[in-house]
Amino acid sequence: MRSRTTTQHGTALIRRWGAGSGGLAALVAEPEPIRKPISDSGGVLTVDPSARLQQEVTLAQLPAPPTAPSTEAGACTTEVNPRGTGCVDPGWGGLGSIGTYWPDSDHMLVGVNFTGAPATGPGAAYTGPQVLLVKTDGTTFTNGDGYKCLTCGHPAPTPPAGPHSDFGNSVALTYPINGFRDGSRALAGTNIIDCGEYRFADDQCTPDRLQIFPLEWDAGIGRAGILREPRLNPDDKHIGFSYMVAHDDRYEQIPFMGELVFDAAGERYTVENVRALHNPDPRYQPYVIDGNELRFNPAGMIGEFRGWTHDGTAALGIQHHQSGSIDAWATDNATGRSRVLTPFAGYTDPMAASPDGKYLLAEQVIGSGRVDFLAGIPGIPPIVEQLPTTGHVSGIRNNGKRRFFAPYLVDLESGKSLQVNAGGDPNWNAAADPAWLPDSTGVVWAENLVTAPACGRANPLPCPESGEPGGRRSRLMIAHFDNANPTAAQPVAPAPAATWGVEYHPGDPLPPRPHLPAGTYTMRGADQGSAEVVITENPDKTMITGISVTYTDYSDRDGIVVDGTESVHRKGDIGFEPLTWHSDLTISGTYTGTRRTSEPGGFTLLPATIRNDFEATGTMTTTLDGHTYTQPANGM
Repeated sequence: MRSRTTTQHGTALIRRWGAGSGGLAALVAEPEPIRKPISDSGGVLTVDPSARLQQEVTLAQLPAPPTAPSTEAGACTTEVNPRGTGCVDPGWGGLGSIGTYWPDSDHMLVGVNFTGAPATGPGAAYTGPQVLLVKTDGTTFTNGDGYKCLTCGHPAPTPPAGPHSDFGNSVALTYPINGFRDGSRALAGTNIIDCGEYRFADDQCTPDRLQIFPLEWDAGIGRAGILREPRLNPDDKHIGFSYMVAHDDRYEQIPFMGELVFDAAGERYTVENVRALHNPDPRYQPYVIDGNELRFNPAGMIGEFRGWTHDGTAALGIQHHQSGSIDAWATDNATGRSRVLTPFAGYTDPMAASPDGKYLLAEQVIGSGRVDFLAGIPGIPPIVEQLPTTGHVSGIRNNGKRRFFAPYLVDLESGKSLQVNAGGDPNWNAAADPAWLPDSTGVVWAENLVTAPACGRANPLPCPESGEPGGRRSRLMIAHFDNANPTAAQPVAPAPAATWGVEYHPGDPLPPRPHLPAGTYTMRGADQGSAEVVITENPDKTMITGISVTYTDYSDRDGIVVDGTESVHRKGDIGFEPLTWHSDLTISGTYTGTRRTSEPGGFTLLPATIRNDFEATGTMTTTLDGHTYTQPANGM
């Protein structure tokens, strides 16, 4: 099943890479004339035609195991799969994260959840989370399948023993998945799978020859620390990951980078010479204070670690770029300077840089309408977001098993972008993580079909029927970029250490995340006008309790003039509590519009939103160029 989408030609947009060998250049202003990043299309905000990338895309599906008729043991019979090579779980998430297989573009690594295996016999190995090698060229392996299981028959990895105040995804093999350049190893969750002298595509690479090594780091807590969403640097020598700790009043998550070391005696990989991809020094905070003035400071903009640039010299992360929109950033390992990559994503986090360094495939919320009520106005600086509001705002992106991600191809030179599956069924949602073919001519990602309770029952959205084989609610998609020139993947030099970040030793406290101190500040527009910013703290000065902003004729080189007031406050001094917005903003110039909350109570996001369950009291409404955007219903 194939479809073709042709997009329109666009014009260069926002930031650019500077010339050089791969480091980040200084940020530069947008070219003139000013181009709109977004505009209305059918009642939702999407990429404006002037900013769309010209690229022909051919979509297709990749092969997957037959679908189990149920999750009961023995349901995967020889009638369902005559070859006895497993059945995929029919539910949401049966097919998952993707990894590049570097020796060629004819294969990709795929996470799968097998189910319905018999209790005994060869078929019993095809159970639970596993790693597949899947054909992308329409051919089959010697047994006739379009896939082979690399890890089936191995015991499931187990988490380190001991009490857990830290947590991550899990130690399962299926997320994330990153292939090594040698084709015989891959990062699989918090493990490394290794087929020794054989590449994964070789017939000789069989589960009995493959080994699974745990990936661990010494966090100084008496046992191995859990790495959240580790991702392999393209140099195959470094790893990045997040470390998350739950406190009574908040989550704490810090990104790290370290060297990957094989411990043969311990039969494991360890992370050594660790540095935080974070530094509490004011030079690496989103805003800096100069006297009584605030200035935006694009440095250390990682937030949550999401991967690497194509050459491994910069870490990918997510932070607010404009008010309400959480975008992709690249932060240079050596300098800590950051550059925004997605002009106006609404929200993004699954992403992958093309091996040739020209593109980013970013799964974004723009085009879904999900966050237009909050993020629908360009030109407003992300100052109230410094409360911070990120946990609450990011939770809006999902409604349980209904995700609002779509895959966008972003040109890293011009900023132009396109939705590669434009016109597709919005009930099929992109899943983390995507991965590129090594020749940079295409990209692969998984999709999941919206599933109860995010539809049906009390939810007014009806649950769609799946047209996939066996009614499964996941599938593997590949987009070929028809006018892209194949580029051989090049060796990657060892990445520079993150010397701007804090050096970390086992047992060290996590480096703190500082906040702007209480006070009244002036923030000057890059083109004109100013904003008065009032920040309040709790009595212990351990967190911000409120930020209020008054804009007067404020404009930041984008032709958008902002006037009015906005504030965000929390009632107490814990992270897991409601946040209340009071907004009365007006914009003019490139766009005309407003962002307003219901008064006198304002718009309050409840803590359940952090868990992807939208719950709010009051309303926030955005208008832009005559169109109106409202929030989702609670529970939706």
